[in-house]
Amino acid sequence: MLQCKRVVNDILHTVDYVSPTGRVIFQTCERERHHVVFQMGTADAERALTVATLIQNDVAGIDINMGCPKEYSTKGGMGAALLLFPEKIEMILSTLVKGVSKPITCKIRILPSLTETISLVKLIEKTGVAAIAVHGRSKDERPQHPVHCDVIKAISQAVSIPVIANGGSQELIRQFQDIHAFRSATSTSSVMLARAAMWNPSVFRQEGLLPVETVIRDYIVYAVRYDNHYTNTKYCLCQMLRDQLESPLGKRLHAAQSTLEICEIFELSDFYESCRAAQKAKKADLQSVGLATTVKNDDEDLNAISLPIRFDKRKYMSQFTPKMLLLEWCRKMKLPQPVYHTVQRPVDRFFHSIVKVDERQYASTLWDKSKKLAEQSAAIVCLHTLGLTEVKMNESDSVQNRKRKLLCQIDEGIRLLNEEQNKKLHQHDPEHRQHHDPEHDAASF
Repeated sequence: MLQCKRVVNDILHTVDYVSPTGRVIFQTCERERHHVVFQMGTADAERALTVATLIQNDVAGIDINMGCPKEYSTKGGMGAALLLFPEKIEMILSTLVKGVSKPITCKIRILPSLTETISLVKLIEKTGVAAIAVHGRSKDERPQHPVHCDVIKAISQAVSIPVIANGGSQELIRQFQDIHAFRSATSTSSVMLARAAMWNPSVFRQEGLLPVETVIRDYIVYAVRYDNHYTNTKYCLCQMLRDQLESPLGKRLHAAQSTLEICEIFELSDFYESCRAAQKAKKADLQSVGLATTVKNDDEDLNAISLPIRFDKRKYMSQFTPKMLLLEWCRKMKLPQPVYHTVQRPVDRFFHSIVKVDERQYASTLWDKSKKLAEQSAAIVCLHTLGLTEVKMNESDSVQNRKRKLLCQIDEGIRLLNEEQNKKLHQHDPEHRQHHDPEHDAASF
């Protein structure tokens, strides 16, 4: 977040915090401004203040995570690692309380003894924080261990600021009424949920849980509207499916490599296409009046013809890859050679490529492990769209024979394209049947 720039996204109506690589690290919107609490991991007071100052006008509050036991957090001195350094905790929280206008809170885990835990929360209370969340397990305990409601209750009785009870998912909380029971058992002001809310967000619904199928479809609609990264969307959907992950539906979801593929699985591809078309139109309108804007498209490009196709090198001879076939076709058509634009995604270091041919762009919706594979996939999308089918080769074919087959394939593709162009012209202009010129059609294409 320290490297991020705040960008107002006029297409998605969001506020995006964008890293130098173009990755959106945090995104919110006006509807959430008075509700969302930004939780950060930090081990340094001044760095935390810099980030808090950057985002404070877009959030309702700022929370410091002092409870995460995972190595990626603790090895940097963040999360539960802070519990061993009360002076650092005091410095971070005091600096934020004094330097930021929004409420500051923190989340902790319990220490080995109740005495140590009470001592820590009283120190935290003196920093001026607005509330403290307590996960009722120690750093070394996991969800399968029982949550210590008695310790949370003792903490709540020891301080005057609000205490938020955490850690009751699955063991204690399965529906809305259980939230009140957990709060009562811990004598806290409120309850924080993570896993139970991911499994079915309608756990907050007083009227009862909605079917997970309904929740999944509602969630996907939000994910598409706000262009959520497909890997995060897939992760959240897998959390909702849980016991169904080994079903045919779960296996299809696990294999999905784009937002479009996810939508196809849940029969929302029409919504996806209409939403993308609206975003594309909005982008064009903004550009036409000279308004600079950005839109996050981590898995699809609004300006490219996209298909869920991946290059399989086993289907091609090394001398005649999709890129070579496309290059030969461009030469045959006297077009400039294809231009590839390839980017690497920071989250998993996969690659995505867009190829520009004859002023049009083509891309696969799938990401690949290398730059070369991504470019080959983009070339296949272009060839497929142009109607050029794969060239079938045998190991025994000579180089000359392979080249002859390749050129014949290109010629056949051009012929099929011309036929398709003529067919479309006839459909739109019946009189054109009587006087069209095939040579002119080929040249204009």
